Amino acid sequence: MTSEKENMMTATSRVPHAPITAWLTDMDGVLVKENRALPGAQDFLDALNENGLPFLVLTNNSIFTNRDLSARLAQSGLSVPEDRIWTSANATAAFLAQQSPASTAYVIGEAGLTTALHHADYIMTDAEPEYVVLGETRTYDFNAITRAIRLIEHGAKFIATNPDITGPSDEGTLPATGAVAAMIQAATGRRPYFVGKPNPVMIRAGLNQIGAHSEGAAMIGDRMDTDVRAGVEAGLRTHLVLSGSNTLADVEAFPYRPAVIAESIADLVPLVGASD
Repeated sequence: MTSEKENMMTATSRVPHAPITAWLTDMDGVLVKENRALPGAQDFLDALNENGLPFLVLTNNSIFTNRDLSARLAQSGLSVPEDRIWTSANATAAFLAQQSPASTAYVIGEAGLTTALHHADYIMTDAEPEYVVLGETRTYDFNAITRAIRLIEHGAKFIATNPDITGPSDEGTLPATGAVAAMIQAATGRRPYFVGKPNPVMIRAGLNQIGAHSEGAAMIGDRMDTDVRAGVEAGLRTHLVLSGSNTLADVEAFPYRPAVIAESIADLVPLVGASD
């Protein structure tokens, strides 16, 4: 008689698949939790490197630069190079560079977002910018939000890095990008275009970054509403781990399902380099 864990891990055994040749994985709740590496995280990264498989670590957090996040992961005991990190700030910059190259934006955000936009040859200005770009920050300023509202009223296009309403902190819940975007939307009547997860734009741009294709790629996440949804909509094989936000019972509430459900990323290490 098989265990519940074995049933979860064999969820795709009835469906033939091509081998997974690239992996995308969420960061918080999958690799780390409360700034501590989760069991099996480094083993998974080592397996990717040993098999020569391209991968990206994804996060909707737009506060930190790739260098900052690489250093923070190193402090947790995980080795992830800067070029293997893909943030909602990176995805937003890539999206804007494609939509309107070397244009202008009024930006509310921190170094992760401003650095990514600089690399995309964007000029940051409050004088008739083409875009208002809202990211996450720990110091939302009423004057900056007011300026953003007035620029949008005068025709600036409204972009936000991600739709997350809240974020965690040591002291408790913090308002995040989605909450501030809702306030600006209420004041202007203009809904922002969210680039980060669950928008598959973030996933597809990440795949382009590592030269991978959705048919042979997999997505690992701990949230059904962002990670799994983004993976499903981008055509990736989706893997839900129960080490973060969602439980096994939560899965039933969604109209889509992950291909594999596992207790943690440690259970996925044998899948790296394996052929289905």
